[in-house]
Amino acid sequence: MPKDFVSIGDWPRAELAALLARAAELKQLQRKGERPRSLLGRTLAMYFEHPSLRTHVTFEAGMAQLGGHAIFLTGDQVGIGRRESAPDVARNLSRWVDAIVARTARHELVESLAAEASIPVINALTDRFHPCQAMADMQTMSERGALDGAHLAFVGDGNNVSNSLALAAAVLGFRFFLATPPTHRPPEDVWNRALALADASGAQLDWTEDPAEAVAGANFVYTDVWASMGQEDEAAARRKVFAPYQVNAELLRGAPEAWVMHDLPAHRGEEITDDVLDGPRSIVLDQAENRLHAQKAILERLIGPGNAK
Repeated sequence: MPKDFVSIGDWPRAELAALLARAAELKQLQRKGERPRSLLGRTLAMYFEHPSLRTHVTFEAGMAQLGGHAIFLTGDQVGIGRRESAPDVARNLSRWVDAIVARTARHELVESLAAEASIPVINALTDRFHPCQAMADMQTMSERGALDGAHLAFVGDGNNVSNSLALAAAVLGFRFFLATPPTHRPPEDVWNRALALADASGAQLDWTEDPAEAVAGANFVYTDVWASMGQEDEAAARRKVFAPYQVNAELLRGAPEAWVMHDLPAHRGEEITDDVLDGPRSIVLDQAENRLHAQKAILERLIGPGNAK
């Protein structure tokens, strides 16, 4: 088992399947009012450079529900790169807490923390990957059928979310069809890594610039904001480029039974219309809820009984 949860592509299929099974179990226990104290006495440091609702609340609530404690640290407070280096922060935190969750602008920072920390580091979002979101998405999809028969279409930007979804599909063995403008495809090394993993699992990964082609026959249609955090200055230009990639009722005619997914927050009227986001086929709130359970499963696996340093 890897020490860290930095990218889904680092984890073998059996381990991801076990995490998803435990996340489903934790969800059922929660609904029965049962909360195992599996992280009693454990402490989580949460280092966040970006604003957050779902990630912050679900990690902090998850630790509390499992008997542990979370400490929230902002980028300004810690000052990595200004007050202290990433290696020094990682080494110090390793002496005090049981794991680090990091939500950062640069993926290289999470990699540096993971390399220098003697405790697990969990990627809570970088410019390159969003693996915790993808795990919640896999849990949400699996609640509606076996993943090995899924066809997930992603429409929009080749961003951190689509990168993690491509890797999840590649490891878990289902179809992932990505529709982006040619100028906004995923990084070549990420896509090539996903293709290599897909060769081993039997997954089918495809890319097109035509959203209608990607969603045809899909049972899940996913979209995300067109301008991610840090790209605000590009928002106007991106709206022009991505206008043909809006998920709306017309596009969904090609996937009449598809569930609609979005990691939130959504820019209503841009990447997705209100009637679709709020419609009967939308499962975005299930995705948001499952952030809690998927992350609890990850935390248990990394720092639960028998796994803490």
